[in-house]
Amino acid sequence: MLIDATIHKANALVIDSNANSRSLITSQLRELGLGFVRAVTRVKDARIVLENAPYDLVICDYHFEGHEESGQDLLDELRRENLLPYSTVFMMITGEATYATVAEAAEAALDGYLIKPYTLNALAERIQAARHRKRVLGPIFEAIEAQEFEQAAGLCLQRFEARAEFWLFAARIGAELLLRLRRHEEAKRLYEAIIAAKTVPWAKLGVARAELEGGNLSAARRTLENLIGEMPNHADSHDVLGRVHMEQGDIAAALATYRLATELTPGCLLRMQRAGTLSFYQGERSEALRMLERATTNGLKSKLYDVFSLVLVALMRFDKRDGKGLKSAQVQLTQQVERFPNLLRLQRFVRLADGLLAILDKQTAVALDVARTLAKECARDDADHETASLVIAIWKRLAEQALQIDEMDELMQRIGMRYCINKASTEILVAMCENAEGIAQILRDCHAKVFEVAETAMKQSLRGQAAVGVQLLIQQGERTRNAKLIDMAMSVLKRHAEKIDTAAEMEQHISALQDRYVKPLGASVAKARSAGGVALRGAG
Repeated sequence: MLIDATIHKANALVIDSNANSRSLITSQLRELGLGFVRAVTRVKDARIVLENAPYDLVICDYHFEGHEESGQDLLDELRRENLLPYSTVFMMITGEATYATVAEAAEAALDGYLIKPYTLNALAERIQAARHRKRVLGPIFEAIEAQEFEQAAGLCLQRFEARAEFWLFAARIGAELLLRLRRHEEAKRLYEAIIAAKTVPWAKLGVARAELEGGNLSAARRTLENLIGEMPNHADSHDVLGRVHMEQGDIAAALATYRLATELTPGCLLRMQRAGTLSFYQGERSEALRMLERATTNGLKSKLYDVFSLVLVALMRFDKRDGKGLKSAQVQLTQQVERFPNLLRLQRFVRLADGLLAILDKQTAVALDVARTLAKECARDDADHETASLVIAIWKRLAEQALQIDEMDELMQRIGMRYCINKASTEILVAMCENAEGIAQILRDCHAKVFEVAETAMKQSLRGQAAVGVQLLIQQGERTRNAKLIDMAMSVLKRHAEKIDTAAEMEQHISALQDRYVKPLGASVAKARSAGGVALRGAG
């Protein structure tokens, strides 16, 4: 039987650890007219296959005997990292025991699911229905691919308001687009309208995400705590709550939240790395090493793997004076550079590992040269918070060698004034210096000074002297290159522009500073789907 006129042009990937089941699905797909069918046995293999080639249809088992990762983990990560084209139909196969979990997921991200045992006709119907939805919503997806996000959002809202076919899914995409367009209040209202029409977990989570993106952390936290109270096993809710905790600078609370998310999805590479990284920042080094090394073993070849995990492993192996473990991390980092030779970020990682090895080998001059090179990197206009953390990590460890390094305090002062943007960024930098009292105090003092400048500027604007406040923020932002001060200058200016004669000139000046110092802060971080969101390719 043929599902539709073009099915013979389609290719499929079957992911199933059971040989009999895998063989059956493969033969069924060929009987339905699929042009090409490939099969793999493990989630980690499927991840790499899907990262490197598009497939029209993916049929994935939910449970993999003897493995922590599930089919749901794979789908979540691929969606999160924009690694599944909109055209791909992703279907899950499950037994009765996991039906409720899969059915819930299907409301959000799945194109369909089947319960074992199933018939060939049932499989054909599910595939046909999923391909039909892709075609109906095609204009929305095409607009997104063309980066016409306003148009795409409009098409979604039209379908939602008319309650046209697939209105619920269209509404979800529309709300996501509104968030990406920074229309936070509109997104929140749409999520609330969805809840009024049909209560779904992802819509409740969307309200929290809109509150978070709009800067209302307290409201977001209340919404999330209520949602988790109703659905304690909803892992995406824990992810977003962890983001709220981080925005509030509470690393301990963020770690506790991500631990729960990791326990709910033990095979999820992204959550494993988050929990491991936060464990490092919180000083829970045994846990951090265990989780990050496991993540490295499971995911090093995956595009979902963040190589920064290897940097933290290298630091922990150094602190244990484990030369063999440090060398292993350095070799793995070097291999990453060989794969991607033009990535400055990876070059910095290798440089750090080389410096750590030099310290262990008592090649102090070599290590100091590495540390100074990284400090120069940190002084570049396009440097970021991550680069600053590398500098702090190696200079702190050099200082432990009983060296008198005259430029160290001044260097830490410059880093602190530039990169202590908020409590969270400050505490991460403090964590990188292992709470070395002197460095930690410099960084926290810098954070206090940045806050004091911001507070003074706000007082000036409240007194009716907004121009004075904006000018202060511009001057201090340009001097320190601090993103918080620069962004705040623009925010205050836009709020009081009609009262400031030189507003146009000020805006031009601030925009130039943002392009130079603010935008690079996010340059090393891949744009990912927010927890609970839908991946929107190109809409980062």
